[in-house]
Amino acid sequence: MAKRDFLTLKEYTADEIRLLIDDAFLLKRLRQRGRFTLPYLSGLNVAMIFEKPSTRTRASFSVAVYELGGLPIPYSAQELQLSRGEPIKDVARVLSRYHHAIAARVFRHSNLEELARFSSVPVINMLSDLHHPLQALADYMTIKEKKGRIDGVKIAFVGDGRDNVFNSLAIAGVKLGAKIRVATPRAYAPDPEILGNDVYSKIEVYEDPADAVEDVDVVYTDVFVSMGQEREREERFKAFLPLYQVNSELLKKVGREDFIVMHCLPAHRGEEITDEVIEGEKSIVFDQAENRLHTTKAVLLYLLNPNWSKTKEL
Repeated sequence: MAKRDFLTLKEYTADEIRLLIDDAFLLKRLRQRGRFTLPYLSGLNVAMIFEKPSTRTRASFSVAVYELGGLPIPYSAQELQLSRGEPIKDVARVLSRYHHAIAARVFRHSNLEELARFSSVPVINMLSDLHHPLQALADYMTIKEKKGRIDGVKIAFVGDGRDNVFNSLAIAGVKLGAKIRVATPRAYAPDPEILGNDVYSKIEVYEDPADAVEDVDVVYTDVFVSMGQEREREERFKAFLPLYQVNSELLKKVGREDFIVMHCLPAHRGEEITDEVIEGEKSIVFDQAENRLHTTKAVLLYLLNPNWSKTKEL
């Protein structure tokens, strides 16, 4: 079987994304029934490279590999020779001789692409500056769980239109038939080169978040200053605050009662979202976080054991 990577959701069809979400629901049901361990990655091990700190990704990915019968082996950038200048292509060729897959959380997406180019085993994006596909899968699993569907669901993302989470949310959403809106300052508008013209042409861009959230099913936000953007902190705060904060006043503009509020976490409470909202009845952020585990399992099985016996587990 030819190697398949998981770097963005551009390379995956709508049917493949739906299959991953369906598998994640099955894996979640099994876990809820007490099936915490499954043998489908027995004897396999996965390298996990972290250039950036992580809570949800490290925890969910490690548990996912372990509960599927495999061995997760985490590395910080400082533990590898990358920190001393070893070329990425050399690290890729060495680690892929030892491991059955390599997952990486990186500052630059181009480094992830190089890792994949020289690795002989699947490479999985645990986050880059441009894309966060594992998060998008968990987001759409959670939307389907809460709203009963994805096709036709209206989603308003409020914040940075070039955010890695938004990019993956938009790419997957357009493929799955969701209606994607983004409210963002003009200087932070989505990049058609990153999204692709087929996605970019189908999203709606607003400068006023009150217009973007009107009559939507989902209000989504992320931090205004991501890791690696600390030098832009003051400039970004001037651009985003106070207009683009998701607070109770903005949510009044939705104009319906059955909407939900999402955030990929970690949240900077009092910046992009208020404590009142994230702790409120509309917030489903911890369900999102939980579903990272189940969608990660689905991706691992799709790449490493696509013929896992689902029927035996039903």
